[in-house]
Amino acid sequence: MHDKPTFKFEKTIISSDKRYIAGIDEAGRGTLAGPVTVGAIILKITSDNEKSLMNIGINDSKKIAPKKRQELYEYIVSNSISFSIGNSTESEIDNIGINNAIQLAISRALKNLNQKPDHLLIDAIKYSYNKIAQTSIIKGDQKSLSIAAASILAKVTRDNYMNSISKEYPHYLFNKNKGYGTKSHINAIKKYGKSEIHRKSFLIKNIDI
Repeated sequence: MHDKPTFKFEKTIISSDKRYIAGIDEAGRGTLAGPVTVGAIILKITSDNEKSLMNIGINDSKKIAPKKRQELYEYIVSNSISFSIGNSTESEIDNIGINNAIQLAISRALKNLNQKPDHLLIDAIKYSYNKIAQTSIIKGDQKSLSIAAASILAKVTRDNYMNSISKEYPHYLFNKNKGYGTKSHINAIKKYGKSEIHRKSFLIKNIDI
């Protein structure tokens, strides 16, 4: 059983000249359709806030049921110092590749923050577009409350978008699969072809979508 995420990493970084620490995480890296979405969030790094966030169940978004994620999202954004979203579109992913698209989405998320961060905590990857101080943490969404909060922010935002776009493309059931390569989604691609929001550069089981 994994321990719950805490402010352990944040507390080793925060100081008089590093007051604002942004958690960064993405959603949608491996989907066949839709954007990749990055969440960036700056939380108050206090023992009281740590206790509150742990008590309400902030964790890796993949471990939380959708309804609970939505509730946590509302709490996170209302209690943050600053939060933002950055997206890279499916056409950008096709043009520059998923890894570069994630870098671009991180840049957009950072630009959208109202408070400039002094340090970044990022899940698993490094941000290479500028020299801002950062720490990359493997499975960071299970260890850092800031990254876990960012993962919820990204996941809920992207899921809500895929739910809404599903009305325009009902054959693909995006409201259920969120663009991931489920059996029914792949069968729909075989039957109806690719839509405008499918990633043309992604291959599935030797089928060029």
